[in-house]
Amino acid sequence: MAAIQLGLIGYGISQAGSAARAAARAESLEPGNGAAAGVAAASAWLDPSVDAGGGGSDTTTATVVVTVPSVVPLFDPVTVERSATMPNDLDP
Repeated sequence: MAAIQLGLIGYGISQAGSAARAAARAESLEPGNGAAAGVAAASAWLDPSVDAGGGGSDTTTATVVVTVPSVVPLFDPVTVERSATMPNDLDP
């Protein structure tokens, strides 16, 4: 069971990273679309939470938090957070 739990945590880390990259990219191309892109890029059962509003004037940073459920009764669910930064592609 511990190996399955570790595999699920690894999967959650991968999903959070992919969703953060998708959210940052979408937000850098068209502001306001990052959160939806981040949620769509992650598995729904991980309950992704996306903040696509960070960054400076030249970059956009998105942060995604997912909750990996526990398959081992003694352990609590694990929260995983990943961020990604993309350059803004808006024309000056």
